[in-house]
Amino acid sequence: MSATTVPADDAPIPLRAHLRHTGALVRRNLLWIRQDPESMFDALLMPVVFTLLFVYVFGGSIGQALGGGQEGYVQYVIPGMIAMMSMTLSQGVGTGFSQDFNSGVMDRFRSLPIGRGSVLFAKISVELVRMLFATAVLMIVAVLVGFHIHHWAGLLAAVGLSAVFASSIMWVFLTLGVILKNAQSVQAMGFLVLFPLQFGSSIFAPTNSMPGWLRSFTDYNPLSTLADAARGLMVGGPVAHDLWVTLAWSAAITAVAAPYAIHKFRTKS
Repeated sequence: MSATTVPADDAPIPLRAHLRHTGALVRRNLLWIRQDPESMFDALLMPVVFTLLFVYVFGGSIGQALGGGQEGYVQYVIPGMIAMMSMTLSQGVGTGFSQDFNSGVMDRFRSLPIGRGSVLFAKISVELVRMLFATAVLMIVAVLVGFHIHHWAGLLAAVGLSAVFASSIMWVFLTLGVILKNAQSVQAMGFLVLFPLQFGSSIFAPTNSMPGWLRSFTDYNPLSTLADAARGLMVGGPVAHDLWVTLAWSAAITAVAAPYAIHKFRTKS
């Protein structure tokens, strides 16, 4: 091989080919879900379980603190749970990616003349479909327990904002799926990340009664700004600050995590 010859694996791939490869891999992943419908159980059951749990177990007491009872709490928590879905279901892309590595599927993909980023973009695209399905289930249950949709355009904007943030977080979990040895390790690490972010936020309860040190954390927690932005869009209230902070978090996380995930995928032995 001459010094000027580019190996096939490193040859530049046109954008159109990248899009074609991504589309083919998205179709492959969707067909896998069709053959294994149990993989959708978390997207189906999680919104139902969490909505019923928080509305009927905590809704009365927290709702009284909000001044609106259980009905008031429903209006508060549902937009926050849209933010929660974006974070919780993002973990699945990392565990699935790790399983594909251990089963040898990824070795086969990396041996093909396809864009390395296409494999990761396809994973994220299918996981976003799962997230949108879970959000639809969440809204159906929300209406049944008394949630009032004030602004349909605001609802769609909140779902879109959650999808943008979820796609950025998925790059983090893809990285974990590459560098950790198995799906159990990815899941364990995911819980260590998810729990402080979810419960140290404004998703389930207002932060004004939290101690000062915890409020300092929640003020910078992207899930708080995402939940507050979704709340403002869907129910009414200030939106601009939380919207721009959430978009800034999403852009920063993607800018750091996406190139690193692709690099680790290309170089994983």
